[in-house]
Amino acid sequence: MRAVVLDGPGPPEVLVIRDLPIPTAAPGQVLVEVKAFGLNRSELHTRLGLGDGVTFPRVPGVEATGVVAEAPGGEFETGQQVVAMMGGMGRTFDGGYAQYTLVPASQVISFTSDLPWATLGAIPEMLQTANGVLTVGLDAQPGQTLLVRGGSSSVGMATTLLAKQRGLTVVATTRDPAKRDDMQRGGVDHVVIDDGDIADRVRDVAPDGVDVALELVGTPTLPDTLASVGVHGVVCFAGMLSNEWVVPEFYPIGYLPNGVRLTAYAGDASDLPAGLLQEFLDGIADGSVAAPISNTYAFDDIVTAHTDMESNVATGKLVVLT
Repeated sequence: MRAVVLDGPGPPEVLVIRDLPIPTAAPGQVLVEVKAFGLNRSELHTRLGLGDGVTFPRVPGVEATGVVAEAPGGEFETGQQVVAMMGGMGRTFDGGYAQYTLVPASQVISFTSDLPWATLGAIPEMLQTANGVLTVGLDAQPGQTLLVRGGSSSVGMATTLLAKQRGLTVVATTRDPAKRDDMQRGGVDHVVIDDGDIADRVRDVAPDGVDVALELVGTPTLPDTLASVGVHGVVCFAGMLSNEWVVPEFYPIGYLPNGVRLTAYAGDASDLPAGLLQEFLDGIADGSVAAPISNTYAFDDIVTAHTDMESNVATGKLVVLT
């Protein structure tokens, strides 16, 4: 099989395509024939040498979409459409940047869809994170106002879609004014151009502060995001578009505004209900949901794809077809 191999940290050019043996599945494992995979910031962190627990050489990729090639334990049928994600994929064992990936059966979710693989490959990790943030991280409720810091990212746009379905008003940020129209078409009610200091402009929309906020940029913007939230509101830290995720010399009383709560979310395949995945895909198929996909790449263009991800040029998800 062809696979993208990372021998060690470096620029996009360190991602090299090689021929590797197709893995053999044991009971409790599933061999997935990968049709498409989405790109995620965690893979950028791995490539930059910032990922925890990563050993090299490694096939990156925390998610993959395709069909079951082998499932000796009988958990899935051969040919069944599935997504696989997380659980150490692309970090402690080889991940989805390949024509085949071998994963624990617990990391696999089945679905049925006639959508193109380029669309299907964009969904799993993006949807899992967006759903987990709204439910576990924020406990968001209808009628609330949500701030999405990093709203033009794939997770930001997916969170907006789910939030609008659940009756929330969405304020979302971007550093690039050219992305405003795409974000509004994706359901954002108020777009704020992010210059690093947005709290006052967010409070022009919600004078008492928003009810809940999702932080996807990282620790550099977290204090300003916290300042955008009202008393008893919640901020969920779930992304690091800035590649910075540590708060030095954290002093809670000085860092957190009075009465504002800070949570975090980092999910797994078990946090994406199969019913929600199927419902989301069915919504894309019938036109009621717009999949936030930016660009699709051929397998041989993995270096270009990573370059685009690192430069933050996309509005939505980047997907690679095998």
